[in-house]
Amino acid sequence: MAFPDTPLGTRVDLGIGGVWTDVTSYAYTRDLITINRGIPDGASVADPGRCSVTLANLDGKYSPRNPRSPYYGKIGRNTPIRVSVPGAEPYLLVPEGVAGRATTPDTAALDITGDIDVRVDLAPRLWAGAGIGYELIGKYGATSGNRSWRLMITGEGELMLTWSPDGTNTLEHRSPKLRVHGPRASVRATLDVNNGSGGYTLTYYLADSLSGPWTQIGQTVTTSGVTSIFASAAAVELGDIATMAFTNHERKIYGAQIRSGIGGTLVASPSLSAQTPGSTSFTDSTGKVWTVANGASISDRSYRFVGEVSAWPPKWAPSGRDVWTPLDASGTLRRLSQGKKALDSTLRRRLPSRASLLAYWPCEDGSGSTQAYSPLPNNTPLRISGWSFAQDDTLGGSAALPVIDPGGTMRGTVPAPVPSSSTWSVCLPYRVDGTPPAAEQEFLSWQTSGTVRRWRFTQGATGAHILGYDLAGALIVNAAFVGGTDVFQGWWRLEFTATQSGGNISWTMGWTQVGGGHTQVGGTVAGTVGQVTQIDTVFGSGLPDIRVGHVTVWSADAISAAYANADKGFDGELASTRLARLGTEEAQTLGIAVYQDLDQTSEAMGPQRPAALLDVLRDCADSDGGLLTEARESAALAYRERATLYNQTPRMVIPYGSIEPDLEPVEDDSGIRNDRTVSRIGGTSARAVLETGPLSIQAPPNGVGVYDDAIDLSLANDQQPPQIAGWLLHLGTWDEARYPTIKLSFHKNPSLISSFLALELGDRIQITGLPDWLPPGPLDLIVLGISETPGVRTWDATLTCTPAGPWTVGVADDPVLGRADTESCVVDTTINSTTTTVLFTTFVGPRWVDSAAWPGEFPFNVIAGGEEMTVTAISGTGLTQTATVIRSVNGIVKGHDGGTAVSLADPTYLAL
Repeated sequence: MAFPDTPLGTRVDLGIGGVWTDVTSYAYTRDLITINRGIPDGASVADPGRCSVTLANLDGKYSPRNPRSPYYGKIGRNTPIRVSVPGAEPYLLVPEGVAGRATTPDTAALDITGDIDVRVDLAPRLWAGAGIGYELIGKYGATSGNRSWRLMITGEGELMLTWSPDGTNTLEHRSPKLRVHGPRASVRATLDVNNGSGGYTLTYYLADSLSGPWTQIGQTVTTSGVTSIFASAAAVELGDIATMAFTNHERKIYGAQIRSGIGGTLVASPSLSAQTPGSTSFTDSTGKVWTVANGASISDRSYRFVGEVSAWPPKWAPSGRDVWTPLDASGTLRRLSQGKKALDSTLRRRLPSRASLLAYWPCEDGSGSTQAYSPLPNNTPLRISGWSFAQDDTLGGSAALPVIDPGGTMRGTVPAPVPSSSTWSVCLPYRVDGTPPAAEQEFLSWQTSGTVRRWRFTQGATGAHILGYDLAGALIVNAAFVGGTDVFQGWWRLEFTATQSGGNISWTMGWTQVGGGHTQVGGTVAGTVGQVTQIDTVFGSGLPDIRVGHVTVWSADAISAAYANADKGFDGELASTRLARLGTEEAQTLGIAVYQDLDQTSEAMGPQRPAALLDVLRDCADSDGGLLTEARESAALAYRERATLYNQTPRMVIPYGSIEPDLEPVEDDSGIRNDRTVSRIGGTSARAVLETGPLSIQAPPNGVGVYDDAIDLSLANDQQPPQIAGWLLHLGTWDEARYPTIKLSFHKNPSLISSFLALELGDRIQITGLPDWLPPGPLDLIVLGISETPGVRTWDATLTCTPAGPWTVGVADDPVLGRADTESCVVDTTINSTTTTVLFTTFVGPRWVDSAAWPGEFPFNVIAGGEEMTVTAISGTGLTQTATVIRSVNGIVKGHDGGTAVSLADPTYLAL
């Protein structure tokens, strides 16, 4: 009954006590392993993945509470599980948390001192958000005198080449953030140490493979002064570099190249995809011997599911002769979906993480509060009077803040810094609505242990003053700032910083508009700066409608870096950037791999408001229109920008004869949405309606009636809703039959396995060789779900699909996708099935181009009555033109009546 070694090589691993343990021999053959991953049609976020495995348990090994089990105390709720099959090619696996590598000793050929060209083909767990980053390859010792060069990916998802001209001092430059289409890509860095113009040049590239073609990332970095690379004695290390302390994130490395000279001589070429799984050493094509060490391994496993076992229900036969444990595992999204606690505001999340923060009062307390809580362990609450909490939620980076009555107060003790600091800062974000007072009023006051015992800031309609008093109460600072009512409009930050400068105190008072500009005034006074000891403010009785929050005191000048962007809730941040940032901030909960288009950016979002983590992630996916899924080969999430779904090359091309005989087109209304409204949260709305056509709002038979919906999205500006509404209308009125499921059997068609293993949710597939009773193909589909059963001797899969047609969008200057259609053209006169000279008459819009004036625009394909024709020439400059055509390009042979509509076979649709 046990699961033996099988031709398919399916393997089940459990994370027992933090170590992956193969339990394949305990999996029952009578219960197939089933894996399901998918996204509901029209949604942006996947359902949690599911995997079912049944373990034989006669000896009680897989009973979590059985003290006789060797795994007692090591298995239970949310034990990690993964299911894998042999992959298409091996790779060097550097596991999560392991400093693994492949290394080759130093040789003269590896001592490159001039131009260098380094390339790595990899699939990391995370391209961005990986802590402080991780190494890819290098000839680099951390000790002085042993440094040559290294290539790594930063925590922000940038490529970074570091090199040393002398073995000790280093130079480095970063690329822009990588915009990677999928889990695997090849990266490249070239360094021209002497560009002939008195400087050096560094260039970064991205490609699908080590052989290219390469796409340059960002601008070429050109710096004055020539450079060189030191010929150290360090070995070349692929993966982790032993002497460095970067993050040990999982990465799969398929190969690398080191070239002396840009595109020059190959001096090292470790091709892991050519090695035998399990081997610990190999020789590359240049004769270099590589050793796999320190927890790395050469593996060929392709992981079909990685998740968590949430329950271990024991089952047994009445006789007791058979005992088993059916495991029902889920992906990361299941656990996230059960979390209901809202994330704190972006300011509340960021500010306490700063090392120099001494005192912090968010002021986000509930409406019945009588003091302002502090999240810092040694910080007592802020004592207040005249405050009404939770009244104003207009600061993008905050939960609702209080409104303070004129004459209200706030007092709070500030702990002393350890060690003491020669610089301190005080900050108060504020908003004052209403008419500011003509006479200046106290707006902020605090006490210190320095020469200036009390600082006061007063503000009015026409100006402000910085006032400082000594221990005796004498005024020793009196600095005026001529302002105006502008600092009473919207949200601002008051930022005061004092620094010991010799025998003087240098101070600055700044105003930074949230999301806007900055202005400041400064001065000096003799004395010692001391430390801030207390916030002690009585708000002026003439100041109307005061709102404050996130009051802070610092032991450094850290205000701008701490508040920047977080104070506006990262308003205007791209959806993909927000997802990557959240993955970094929530690194203990999840990682997020973000796949981006090289040429287009995701949607700009509005402020990030407090909400449950999954809801914040969903907002990103919904606003951009991409796909948030569970990564197939790790416990991370994966996000595909909307633009990565455009104009894809098919990941799988499947002959019709290779699919199971259940391919059935569906003509229904499940996906129709012909009246769509998009509203920007906190902004305007836009509506897009299809007025005419077969799927329009017209009553049948002129349309299908009204199918409306509305959605609220987090967007940055009011120009976005009309564009998004139009795009959603395009998706919801695509007139094509659906083929919801494609069934495959890989034990019958093993040639499909390689491409299936690379298939991800959102990928395009193509079915060729369709039979005559179906419309002419090929059939293009987007995969939204994958259900598979890798078993002992069989392996079946069902793909849930939606038409790929609406994701084929226009490309400027492309000979096919960049061509404009006419608006209303027909076959002028009836033709038979062999006629090659056809009259086209255009009634609305521009006529077709003629071949005399635009010969370079020919040929192109049109479609009439379901038949595709290639137009090789057109004559005539009127609305009726003569076209020379090649008939039956798509296999349809038929005549056409006069009045049959003619349009481009591949019409251009504008992308969002």
